[in-house]
Amino acid sequence: MDGAVLATTDARHARMRLSLTTARRFEGVFGAQRMNLQCRPELAAAYKAGPQITRVLTEEWAARELYCPACDSRRLLAAKANTPAVDLECPRCNQLFQLKSLRNWNPRRIVDAGYDAMIGAIRSDRVPNLLILQYSADWRVRNLLLIPRVFLSESAIERRKPLASGARRAGWVGCNILLGQIALDGKIAMIVDGTIMAEQQVRDEFSRTHELARVPPPLRGWAVDVLGVVRRLEKRHFSLRDVYQFESELQAAHPLNKNVRPKIRQQLQVLRDIGLIKFSAPGRYTIDSVFARP
Repeated sequence: MDGAVLATTDARHARMRLSLTTARRFEGVFGAQRMNLQCRPELAAAYKAGPQITRVLTEEWAARELYCPACDSRRLLAAKANTPAVDLECPRCNQLFQLKSLRNWNPRRIVDAGYDAMIGAIRSDRVPNLLILQYSADWRVRNLLLIPRVFLSESAIERRKPLASGARRAGWVGCNILLGQIALDGKIAMIVDGTIMAEQQVRDEFSRTHELARVPPPLRGWAVDVLGVVRRLEKRHFSLRDVYQFESELQAAHPLNKNVRPKIRQQLQVLRDIGLIKFSAPGRYTIDSVFARP
């Protein structure tokens, strides 16, 4: 899978993400962190299981090379042992990160852990930021995608079938994270095809989503879903009628809400209040085109 797919997870948004040419221009202006993208295979000599080897090598790489996208800390620390769903922590701002590392993965969804645990973390606002890392056969980091925690809403979590009766954990229910359900604003490329995105660019994109953390989790899920719909319009200027076209989809994502249109209007106001969109006229809106690149 190429880096463009990793960075967008949606072919319709391919032209809206940073091109490598643009990324290199930003590197020249801001200065990208000098990362060593090579993992250290020798550290896994004592391990035999593939998932354990992947975890050991990529977590060591992240703690050695990654900076915090939420503040100016130049490093992230490995989380304390047995900390559920958390692999890294910023020593300065205390942002938490979970690292998912794969050699190949589905651009629409990635496998996560327990469904109930994930839903509980979202509802209690304890879910960490997500880092999705793709590595090559020779253990070099090829792509790295950051999803700020505020974009991990219930509608982006898919319940898997319970494990069969003959399984060791019979009845256990896992989940998938639906990357296609996450708004473009919530998919921040840090490394694309071995090219390191400029730190300032990554931090600017992350900071744009900061105000969403102030929205209570039950409302935040609606807000990010409406923002995702707005981004899919691929218009800088759009109308309320444009968003209403996705009424049935939003109803399916929030089946307990029977007043979808009023909720859409409410969430557009929430997005306006936190600065992600602007009202330009009654029923007319403008969204920052920061993601639209030539």
